[in-house]
Amino acid sequence: MNDQPEAGRIEIDEHILPVRVYYEDTDFTGVVYHANYLKFFERGRSDFLRFAGMSHEKLAQEQNPLAFAVARMEIDFKRPAKIDDALTVHTRFVGSKGARLLFNQKICRNDTLLCSADVTIVQINMDGQLIRPTKELLSAWGQFQSPN
Repeated sequence: MNDQPEAGRIEIDEHILPVRVYYEDTDFTGVVYHANYLKFFERGRSDFLRFAGMSHEKLAQEQNPLAFAVARMEIDFKRPAKIDDALTVHTRFVGSKGARLLFNQKICRNDTLLCSADVTIVQINMDGQLIRPTKELLSAWGQFQSPN
């Protein structure tokens, strides 16, 4: 028996993570509280990282431990998610610009877009200093990047 949580799957050039909306994710009306979409997006990026073989744990155990920080996020809310909804978090690595890693994410219920985000993350050391992404990291993300 495998008791490991699902880490999602890759379809073409994006990572897809199924998530369920729980009571704790909602406000008193049963609608997902807006800040909780950030948590869903974070889970999508974290599991995509794990799927690519570059987990947070692995990066933290390096000789010079590294972490990620969100530098910018632009969110567009379209429709509400509600308690017990089955959602999918779609995460696509768009590319890199210098020290920045660029992602496009969306949250859907079936084929309905609920929320989307353009996300810029940076890699930092444990002192918070910006670290340029390694070739290994870019290769891990890039293996799933669309050739367009």
